[in-house]
Amino acid sequence: MASPNHIIGALLQEYADLLHVSGSQGFKARAFERAARAISGHDVDVATLDLKELQQIPNVGKSTAEKVIEYFSTGRMASLENLREQVPVGTRQLMAIPGLGPTRAMMLAGTLKVTTIDELLEAIEAGKLDGMRGFGPKGVENILRGIGQLREGGGRVLINKAFAVALDFLGTISKLDGCERVEIAGSLRRMKDFIRNVDLVAASPDPAALTAAFERLPLVSEVLGPGSIRAVGGMQVDLHAVTPSSFGSAWQYWTGSASHNAALRAPDGPFATEEEVYASVGLPWIPPVLREDRGELTKPLPELVTVDDLRGDLHTHTDLTDGIAPLEKMLAAARERGYEYYAVTDHAPNLVMQRMTTEKMLKQRAQLRAISIDGMELLHGTELNIDPDGEVDWDVEFLAGFDICVASVHSLFGQPQAEMTRRLIRACQNPCVNIIGHLTTRQIGRRPRIQADFDAVFEAAAATGTAIEVNSFPDRLDLPDDLIFRAREFGVKFAIDSDAHSTVHLRNMRYGVAIAQRGWVEKDEVINTWPLARLREFVAAKRQT
Repeated sequence: MASPNHIIGALLQEYADLLHVSGSQGFKARAFERAARAISGHDVDVATLDLKELQQIPNVGKSTAEKVIEYFSTGRMASLENLREQVPVGTRQLMAIPGLGPTRAMMLAGTLKVTTIDELLEAIEAGKLDGMRGFGPKGVENILRGIGQLREGGGRVLINKAFAVALDFLGTISKLDGCERVEIAGSLRRMKDFIRNVDLVAASPDPAALTAAFERLPLVSEVLGPGSIRAVGGMQVDLHAVTPSSFGSAWQYWTGSASHNAALRAPDGPFATEEEVYASVGLPWIPPVLREDRGELTKPLPELVTVDDLRGDLHTHTDLTDGIAPLEKMLAAARERGYEYYAVTDHAPNLVMQRMTTEKMLKQRAQLRAISIDGMELLHGTELNIDPDGEVDWDVEFLAGFDICVASVHSLFGQPQAEMTRRLIRACQNPCVNIIGHLTTRQIGRRPRIQADFDAVFEAAAATGTAIEVNSFPDRLDLPDDLIFRAREFGVKFAIDSDAHSTVHLRNMRYGVAIAQRGWVEKDEVINTWPLARLREFVAAKRQT
């Protein structure tokens, strides 16, 4: 199930959103947002901490710590429940629309008495938003896109949360009488970015008895049908139990997408292994991440990049800006991962809320240069802000002092497509920008992709020697796999980065690698699989243009 840290993080984020809606002072809402991020990324189970220990977490004050203690003591957070009562239920539903946000949701509820998504659609159709501040034609278009995204993703959860549920059930089912083997299948095994339900496949001499035992597990809150349950926490989990001789057939069938399985046309078997299923139609075993009917049955299979191929991480943060761990802890955690090099890339000054200055950045550089870690080279970088016209923080002379520069869009996500495209291409043309970070800016379930001619951006990135990031954060996974697939056609290079804001986030690299694999990315296409000397050549070559 969801970890205590993620549960508290979600509650505090909701508290921050409701503070925004209720008109509370903005600084208070932002404080709870920072606390939500800090607790979600903390590397110790917050349910085990006392009041004093909770206050030692960066950005967690006494008031927040007391709310955490209250929740684990009583199962509720009274101040949050009070805020919920002050904000109409309809407004809270509207806040869930990606790209709408709490302030505009409150405006709609207060001005138009809109309380449901259907009512909002009716208001848009009737032209009731025309002339409202903040709801111009582009804003309405973004709302409609957000509604579509919300409805398309209804009932789905982020991949890391789905994995937590799946692992709980795997560990429990494997101990049931008669279970010889149980494995993850479905879209989770294919590592899709958004998971509707968890599919598991199990082998047992008595499948019916195993299914019945599964339905009686304490982790189950509701039985939906034979082998299908609603887990505590709300996620649907389906167990497909078969005899051992049919395990391979079932595992393959319940893993592949519908179009992959239809194109495969494998005989019924039974087959005990997946290798036998594919061999029956003259094919090698196909990695689960590729089973989407994108040519995997007819084209040579790629030699996919793996987590073990990564030599370093090129996008990370510390508590100098919005990270929650100090530099020393981040470096120690990176060394534990066996990296050969590691870049610290805190935010640049144009993202004003991070309070970065040139002096602070130079001080960090001197601090980093003074540290020596055996076997791991330290790189000083920054995450620049791509301004509306495509410019970035600092001039070329100052930027040349960094080992590597990531540049990302952090504002004005609703620019028209042509303007956004020019903005991104101009950033690619900057000789000091080495990586474009989280290109589409999406936050899964919360903010849709920006609108841009991505083919034109990929063409510019390839021509200028600019890598495109595959951001490993579970709520980003940006570049998405469909765009990765397209970017490869232009010869784009990629950087698979954690964008870590805590030591815990460094573990997210597996998700970024998985999305890259879904886009058919091979090792040599990823710049942080290269030896450091080759990476430095890549950076230097662009600066010499």
